[in-house]
Amino acid sequence: MTSATTRDSAEEIIRAVGGPENVLNLTHCATRLRFELRDASVVDQQAVEAVPGVMGAVPQSGDRYQVVVGGAVQTVFTQIMHLPEMAGVGAGRQSDADVKAAARAKARGKVAWLDAVFEYLSDSFRPLLGVLLGASLIIAFAAVLDALGVVDFRAADKPATWVFVDAMWRAVFYFLPIMVAYNAAKKLQVDPWLGATVMAAVMTPDFLRLTDAATTVCTTNATLGTTACVADVFGLPMQLNDYGGQVFVPLIMVAVLAPLYRGLKRVFPENIQMVFVPFLSMVVMIPVTAFLLGPLGIWLGSGLGDGLAWLNGNAPIVFAIVIPLIYPFLVPLGLHWPLNALMLVNLNTLGYDFIQGPMGAWNFACFGATAGVLVLAVRDRDVQMRQTATGALAAGLLGGISEPSLYGIHLRFKRIYPRMLVGCLTGGIIIGVLGGVDTNAFAFTSLLTIPVFSPIPVYLIAIAAAFAVSMVLVIVSDYRTPEQRAEALAAKAQAEADLALEAAAVGAAPAAASAGTPAATPAASAPVAPTAAVLSPVAGEIVPLAEVDDPVFASKALGEGVGVVPSDGVVVAPVAGELLTVADTGHAFGLTTADGVEVLVHVGIDTVKLAGTGFEVAVRKGEHVAAGDRLVTVDLGVVREAGYDTTTLVTVVNARALTRVEPHPAGTVARGGVVIDVEP
Repeated sequence: MTSATTRDSAEEIIRAVGGPENVLNLTHCATRLRFELRDASVVDQQAVEAVPGVMGAVPQSGDRYQVVVGGAVQTVFTQIMHLPEMAGVGAGRQSDADVKAAARAKARGKVAWLDAVFEYLSDSFRPLLGVLLGASLIIAFAAVLDALGVVDFRAADKPATWVFVDAMWRAVFYFLPIMVAYNAAKKLQVDPWLGATVMAAVMTPDFLRLTDAATTVCTTNATLGTTACVADVFGLPMQLNDYGGQVFVPLIMVAVLAPLYRGLKRVFPENIQMVFVPFLSMVVMIPVTAFLLGPLGIWLGSGLGDGLAWLNGNAPIVFAIVIPLIYPFLVPLGLHWPLNALMLVNLNTLGYDFIQGPMGAWNFACFGATAGVLVLAVRDRDVQMRQTATGALAAGLLGGISEPSLYGIHLRFKRIYPRMLVGCLTGGIIIGVLGGVDTNAFAFTSLLTIPVFSPIPVYLIAIAAAFAVSMVLVIVSDYRTPEQRAEALAAKAQAEADLALEAAAVGAAPAAASAGTPAATPAASAPVAPTAAVLSPVAGEIVPLAEVDDPVFASKALGEGVGVVPSDGVVVAPVAGELLTVADTGHAFGLTTADGVEVLVHVGIDTVKLAGTGFEVAVRKGEHVAAGDRLVTVDLGVVREAGYDTTTLVTVVNARALTRVEPHPAGTVARGGVVIDVEP
């Protein structure tokens, strides 16, 4: 998207969700804008989904609403937050992660504690999505070079250059416990730096050197092939572990830290909390983590990994089928993060992971279904769906991100899921029958990361089959119900007919003029004469446009014109013509005359925020009006009491395309008096 396009899209999205006054908070994740609204019932779903660049919109429980825009989400979010009318929205409020967590907390199910656990896991990992994806692509790059024989990344004596490349991606995974501890602490409203510090204490070189102490005893785990050491600290046995890459340890540690932290804050007065709360938290939690919680987390992660490894080893076909079939239901609910955590545990304990291979079957089945939708959109010349599917497919194939496909398409058209599941099943069966697929790295399953899976041919066959089956099934049977398809085709035919009529009308005018016959004009309440003047829509005092208290109008970005400070609330049409725009809030009207003069009437400044209160609209979009016909009656007292300027602006929007547009100077004007001289 260009800057101008994203700015236009930003404005349209905000209008469609009910205007800035309806937005309590706005955050975003990797692909979606996440709104918390005052009243979600006022959202115009069709208008949101019609905005260029929007892949889909997903109403959620409560007054939460998500708009899927794919990879451009950061740009669109920035443009929205820089809109003048969005000034102050979300200012001084919670952070992005806090807002999302609070919003999810409003929609707890019947088992609240279980919902809380999944929220805790999800919010501890979700902010790390970007760096995990970055590390994944570095690993993919290294794997490609390894496959091409450029360098052996498994060699013990690699050149310093490639050791440094390893450090670039290993940094994410080694220090992952500290990052998870930070996010988990923030989720539980604990000082996040305190959580990170406690976790970092058992990852320092000093802690690792305890394995070399004279009294330390080390043993080897025959199943996993790992070495466990026990040191004598304060006369107590402390199991020593390399906590790099561990995720269950920080999750358990922060869950214990949170009640201790809150209890200490209740005990100490606020003026000394900064000193004693962190101090005592560290003094208690670092030993508790080192002696108890750390080994417990290692045991839990290893146990779960062993269980899944047993299932994968004894019933590989079952395992390979179950994983891709459950992921389509876990991802939309955010419940896939625990499995992602197990992948990291497997890599850290076993040295490889066997979950990501079958997971790739699900991802490519998802992308195949999106490709099928794209083929049908191209065939049917459905521009909006073609744009949505193209963006979602690019995000999937290149980034391994499924959310744009899921939220933008699949969850909107329920016929897709059964067809996609057949693709998941096909890919899973192939992986199971051919002996499974492993990887030595944490990787997002995209085209770019294929080289990190082994054996590559098995993985390639499985994901290609999953992709092809889903795509073909969607193409053959369509992703829409017969009613949805008929509705879409009817809307397309109507749009094409409207364009044809408009083109015919444009062509008829010059032809009629050359034949000496007046061109036919739409029916109006009075004969339409060529525009020679724009009349004042209200009675009052003329104010030069440069002096009005609105920088957009004052800059003449919306055309040449004047402001009029009204003496009463009756607003009339300044010209004869067709109403192309009638704001639902009654504050703005756009008219076009028979000879192409485009006029905007804007009643008051920032009055859109009144949401129609005090405005009684008398016309509808598409009507033809005569100059002087009433457009709206406004209760000026309501406008002033709400703190808004009542100055009514009237401008010629396409002034630059006309021969002459000359606004009248300051002075008193009656309703219907000339305020702008015009020569088309």
